[in-house]
Amino acid sequence: MADAGAPLLDVQGLDVHFGSGAARKHVIKEASLRVEAGESVGVIGETGSGKSTIARAVLGLVKPSSGVVRIEGTDVTGFDSRRWRGFRRRGAVQYVFQDPLRSLDPDLTVGASIAEPLRLRGGLSSAEISSRVDEHLSRMKLDADFANRFPAELSGGQRQRVAVARALVTEPELLILDEPVSALDSANRVQVLHLLEELRRSDVALVFISHDLGSVAGITDRTIVLYRGTIVEDAPTEQIINRPTHPYTRLLIGSAPTLRGAAIDRSERDELRAALARHTVG
Repeated sequence: MADAGAPLLDVQGLDVHFGSGAARKHVIKEASLRVEAGESVGVIGETGSGKSTIARAVLGLVKPSSGVVRIEGTDVTGFDSRRWRGFRRRGAVQYVFQDPLRSLDPDLTVGASIAEPLRLRGGLSSAEISSRVDEHLSRMKLDADFANRFPAELSGGQRQRVAVARALVTEPELLILDEPVSALDSANRVQVLHLLEELRRSDVALVFISHDLGSVAGITDRTIVLYRGTIVEDAPTEQIINRPTHPYTRLLIGSAPTLRGAAIDRSERDELRAALARHTVG
């Protein structure tokens, strides 16, 4: 039963393993995190650190080995496929994939793709659905005539904005974005980040997964740093940038000189790598 006073997302002691026997790999180790309503949270880590696995576990796409996932106070950890289908159709939590070309049906027009979650959920007339589609295209700074185009006719940045519009059309409370700008060129990256910054000022909570701390720095309230499947820092983004405590986080900051004004020198980088090698994780 949902708890009205609970955080929007509450993950406690999440463990995820892949494989079996000698090939069994511990991917996520005792991860705990909370996201409050309307909060914008970054999840940062290198490729293979487990960022996307946490997101997929939250959405029921990966089965945890142990731990609990609660959304709006409801324990969804043990949901079977039927209960997950019903939960997802509510549209309270939506997911934007890294590659919009793979997530958008190439045989559906943009308008049909954005409308699909509403049609699956039911309860709206065709006119109401069409109005919602136009509204969310406009929200993503796309003209209404984009509704008649197909994904292959769009640029990468336009496709990603369509994917965000599709996720927002159900008016979710939580939007999880998995590396949403990593496949875009610099101009499109800036444009999409600007639109996500505008979303930060709305009521929707954002979880922004990225390997690039610079991408999330301006649009998140709080940042979680993931290293080899373990959360090593969880603090306000300003604190993460200016007063990082873990060697891995300090290396990330030093690799993005625009965040602090100057890159770390070679000797400091070597010291941090040595400290990281000594650091016991999980």
